[in-house]
Amino acid sequence: MAWRNVYDDPGEWARRNPDAAVLIRYLGDHLVQPHPELGRDGPVCPFVRHTMARHSLWAAVVPGGDEVTVEAMTAAVDDAFEVYRALRAEAGQDARMLTCVTSFPGLTRYATIDTVHLARKTAVVRQGLMLGQFYPGCGVSGLWNKDFHPLDAPLPMLVIRKMMNTDFPFLVERTEWLYSYLTQVAPDLPRRLRWSIAEHLKMTDVADDAITDLRVHSAGEHAR
Repeated sequence: MAWRNVYDDPGEWARRNPDAAVLIRYLGDHLVQPHPELGRDGPVCPFVRHTMARHSLWAAVVPGGDEVTVEAMTAAVDDAFEVYRALRAEAGQDARMLTCVTSFPGLTRYATIDTVHLARKTAVVRQGLMLGQFYPGCGVSGLWNKDFHPLDAPLPMLVIRKMMNTDFPFLVERTEWLYSYLTQVAPDLPRRLRWSIAEHLKMTDVADDAITDLRVHSAGEHAR
C-alpha cells in the first residue's frame, strides 16, 4: 500500500485520493470540534488535534469496496502495523502522537471491519498500541455518554495509535489486553502481579453500550 503523511500537504493528498478527502473533513469538522452530545467539554478527540499539528497522521487507502476480503483487509492491517512500528522508531518525541489510518472507501460490509479488528487486536495491543474500528453506524458507546457513538464515521477505517491510560474500557474482555494496559500504565508492577490484576479485572460479554459504564477516569483526568 502507498502510505502518505496526510498533513504534510493535505491538498495534494486529497487530490491523489479523492475518496479519502472524506477523512480530512471528518477530522477537521468533527473529531477536533466539541459536540453537544459528547458528555464533556473539549473536542471529540483531543489526541487528533495534536496528531494533526505535529504532522503525525499517516494514511493508506485500500480500494475495492465490498470486494475486499477478510484476508486482504487483514494483510492491510498487518502492513499498517509494520509501517507504524517503523515510523515510531524514527519519530523521536513525536512518536506518542503517531497514528496510522487504513481506509476502505466503498465498503458497506462493516462486519468485515469488526472481524478483522477482533482478529488482529491482540497482536497490536501486545505492543502497547490500540486498533480502532470506525465505520458508518458503529454502535460502540462513548466514554462519557452511552448514546454518543464516537466510532460512527463516514468512512470505514481501521486505525492504529498509542495506547492511552483512558483506554481501560476497551480492553476489559481479555486478560492479555488488560495485562498490556497495565504494562503501559503501571510498568513498575511485577509481571505476575500485573497478570493477576488483569485476570481479576477481566469481564466477558461486554456490550457495545457498556463502554460508558466502564469508564474509570474523571473529567479532570486526561488521556496520556
